[in-house]
Amino acid sequence: MNPLPLQHIVIVGGGTAGWMSANLLAQQWSQRSLRITLLESSDIGIIGVGEGSTPFLRQFFARLNISEAEWMPACNASFKCGIRFPGWSSVPGYEAYVHPFFNHADLATGSEFFTNACLRRRGTEADANPQDFFIAAELARQRRAPHYRPRADGQASPPTDYAYHFDAGLLGQFLKTHAMKLGVRHQIGTVHQVLRHENGDIASLVLADGSHLAGDLFVDCSGFRGLLINETLGEPFVSYRDNLFNDRAIAIPTPLAEDQDIPSETVSGALTHGWAWQIPLSNRFGNGYVYASDFVSDDEAEAELRRHLGPAAEGQAARRLKMRVGRIEQHWRDNCLAIGLSQGFIEPLEATALMLIQFSIELFIAEMEQGGFSRTRQVKYNRRINQMFEGVRDYVVTHYQLNSRNDSDYWRENRANKNISSRLASILEVWDRGGDFESELTRHGDDLMYIRPSWYCLLAGMGRFPSDLKAPTTHQQPLSQAAARRATAQIAAQFYGHREFLQMQAAATPLAAAPLTDLAGV
Repeated sequence: MNPLPLQHIVIVGGGTAGWMSANLLAQQWSQRSLRITLLESSDIGIIGVGEGSTPFLRQFFARLNISEAEWMPACNASFKCGIRFPGWSSVPGYEAYVHPFFNHADLATGSEFFTNACLRRRGTEADANPQDFFIAAELARQRRAPHYRPRADGQASPPTDYAYHFDAGLLGQFLKTHAMKLGVRHQIGTVHQVLRHENGDIASLVLADGSHLAGDLFVDCSGFRGLLINETLGEPFVSYRDNLFNDRAIAIPTPLAEDQDIPSETVSGALTHGWAWQIPLSNRFGNGYVYASDFVSDDEAEAELRRHLGPAAEGQAARRLKMRVGRIEQHWRDNCLAIGLSQGFIEPLEATALMLIQFSIELFIAEMEQGGFSRTRQVKYNRRINQMFEGVRDYVVTHYQLNSRNDSDYWRENRANKNISSRLASILEVWDRGGDFESELTRHGDDLMYIRPSWYCLLAGMGRFPSDLKAPTTHQQPLSQAAARRATAQIAAQFYGHREFLQMQAAATPLAAAPLTDLAGV
């Protein structure tokens, strides 16, 4: 093992970002002579309303050797097969769509979906709503878990991909306990002053009680405040306000009856001035409204959310949040690494916050293993993290560009917004003119962050097609919506019910977990 130029890592801030960082760093360097201290203040609250993930969180737990049966019941977690988007489009047949996670068994109907989408965008009538062609969408419709029942022939089932819903506060507590088992030291204290070396590096933290906490690397997980990266080092913030209008959120939990089926999807439904999430946990629903304060007041937004939720929201307290949407330029600067909200935030439409935390820490570990504190490594690291943020931003912006609502200025102005990247403009142009979309996606490569099926599902799912369509020829014969649904329903019947599986898991019934797999080629 190459020696690390680190003896003491200080993480400032708890919450999901802090404890994810602590776990990954401690797990990776458990055999090194290295101390890790996580400092958090009892005076500063944690936002902790993010309750959804992408499938990459599976790799996080696998890296820590933590099974689903260990962490999911402790965090009231449930499975997520995808995200449903009702109300964003008014195109007949495309008023709602699903962005699914992909299953190996999707290969047949998925291929037909891509064929149909290409036919339709080139002017031929063909069914092309992804919610009809992918197994994850059918699992969500039937409220099933993304785990196959054992096969009668004893053969292994095809791999499938999925994500999770969870209680963010409980997840933070779970990760805290696990990190401390790995040797991470937890310290309560409030930073009063930050001392720096002559070269600009952070030397130590002066706490409110007068004590000093010195370190070689400081990980800023202090949230939107950016105590170290922004306030101390003065790293500028690059706002995405011109691209993404939303800057507020309101969260309200609602109950889930014990005998009620548990959905296995996130719902992100369009409202008048933004969109509302519904996230099913094993014991309740997490709900919220993401909106733009330029178009609606906080009071009006809360009133609309309560109307949307109906009687279930009566008596439930609302939590109001302000969002700083954008990113910093240098996420790793000097001996400071910004992780989580301190490094940036893209609104939670595609639940990418934890994915960006995970990517950021894992890439930092890789760069440190290869080159330590070299400026070359820092430049490479910052370029890649910014590339990730820009890629996620473009995919989220696309939802607003494609909306076809006309009930408020909010939606009309989002659709008319010309502040989009040249990359996104090119993608939309090639799709709209029926060009070589495959080559266009390949041309942008890793800059996109989202894989081929995701782009097809978004553009087709919103009904971004010509209005004048001709009938298919006898040689084309596109797969119909009804036939696709029959095929996916037949496969979905092989999966556990969602509540059934969670109850078995909580009872510690031995279950074979679906293997991790790379489904990028689906």
